[in-house]
Amino acid sequence: MVQVIIKDCSEYRLDLIKEKIAEGMELLGGWDRFVSPGMTVLLKVNLIGPKSSDTAAVTHKEFIRALTQILKSRGCTVWIGDSSGGAIGGVAPTARGFVVSGLTEVALEEGALIKNFDKEGVVEVNPQSGYIDKMYLAKPMFEADFVINFPKLKTHSAGIYTGAVKNLFGCIPGLRKAQYHRLAPNQKDLGHMIVDIHQSVKVGLNIMDGITAMQGEGPTAGGVYPSGKILFSTDPLALDTVASAMIGMNIDDIPILVSARERELGESSLDRIELAGDYSVPPRLKGFRVPKKFRSDKLYKNTNHKTLVKVIDFFKSRPRINAKACKNCNVCVDSCPVEAINKETKIIDYTSCIECMCCHELCLYKAVDIKNDNPVAGFISRFYR
Repeated sequence: MVQVIIKDCSEYRLDLIKEKIAEGMELLGGWDRFVSPGMTVLLKVNLIGPKSSDTAAVTHKEFIRALTQILKSRGCTVWIGDSSGGAIGGVAPTARGFVVSGLTEVALEEGALIKNFDKEGVVEVNPQSGYIDKMYLAKPMFEADFVINFPKLKTHSAGIYTGAVKNLFGCIPGLRKAQYHRLAPNQKDLGHMIVDIHQSVKVGLNIMDGITAMQGEGPTAGGVYPSGKILFSTDPLALDTVASAMIGMNIDDIPILVSARERELGESSLDRIELAGDYSVPPRLKGFRVPKKFRSDKLYKNTNHKTLVKVIDFFKSRPRINAKACKNCNVCVDSCPVEAINKETKIIDYTSCIECMCCHELCLYKAVDIKNDNPVAGFISRFYR
C-alpha cells in the first residue's frame, strides 16, 4: 500500500520546516532510503513565473533552503531547477522568476546551483500518448542522480487543481510549452502529455509545499490560504489524491488526474492509500475557495441531460482582459498557444480560444479575469462551493 505522509507546519521558519521534514522522511523510511553522499540531487520546484514566495504561486524559498541544507549536510550536490510558463518579448521569464522568488539568493547563500531549464539543453524522448511523435525535456532531469518534485498546493482556473502530477510540465523548456499545449488543447489531453513526462523521467520523491496554498482562481491570481501542511509521497498521484481531498475535490473533478489514473501513473483510491504523520484521513481545509470552473462543473453534474446544453451556455465563463489593470506587458499575447489575443486591443477571439487559461495563469498583474457571459450565472455559481 502506498504511503502519503502529512505533517502540520504552520510557518516558514527554517528550524520548524527542517524538523517537520525530518519527521516526515523518517516515516517514509529515512533519507538513507533515497540519497547518499556524493549524489547530485535536483529539486524540481514550481516556478510558474516571476512571483515572490509570499504569493503562494511558487514553491517557497525557505522551503527550498531547508531542503538544500538537509541534503548538503548529507554530502549531496544540490541543483534547483525549473522552466517558467509564458513569455515576455518572446523569451520565457525563468531567469527573472528565480530572482523574484528568492531562489537565486537561496542558491548563492546555501551553495546550490540554479538550473534554468531553458538554457541547459534537452533530451529527446518518445511519448506514448500519441499527441506528439517526439518530446524534448530539460536535460538536468536526466543528469541528476536523484530528482525530488516540489509542487505547491494550488487551485487552477482551467485544470481545477494543480500539484505533484502537473508540476512536471515545467520540465518542458521555454516556449515549447505553448507548442505542446496547442497539440493537447483540453485538460484531459494535456494530462496524457504530462503522464508522458512522468514516464520519461525518474522522480524518486514528491514533497508538497502546503504551508500556504493558493485558493480561488489559481495558479497565480488566487489568494493565499494558510493551510499549514507538508505532504510526502513516492507516488505523485497518491499525493494529489490526498491533497485534492483536503480542498473538497476528488479525482473525477480534475481532468489531468483522470488521465493519470487512466494511464496508471499511481494510486488514486483513498481506500488504498495509507496516511501517516499527523493525520489518518485527509484534513479538510475549512473555507477554502475553489475556482469558478469547479463550481460551474458541479452544476453541470447535477443537471439532467435534457437541459445540460442550456445550462452550460448559461454558466459559460471565459477569460477577459481588464483594461484598467492591464500594463501592456503582452505576456498574455506572447503566451497564448493559439494566438487568440489582439496585441493592440487585448480583445480575445473566442472562435480561436481553446480556454486553456494560459493568459489568466501567466499574467503578471492579475489583469485577466474569469467572467461568466451571463452576470446572473456568476451570482448563482457563488453558492456552489
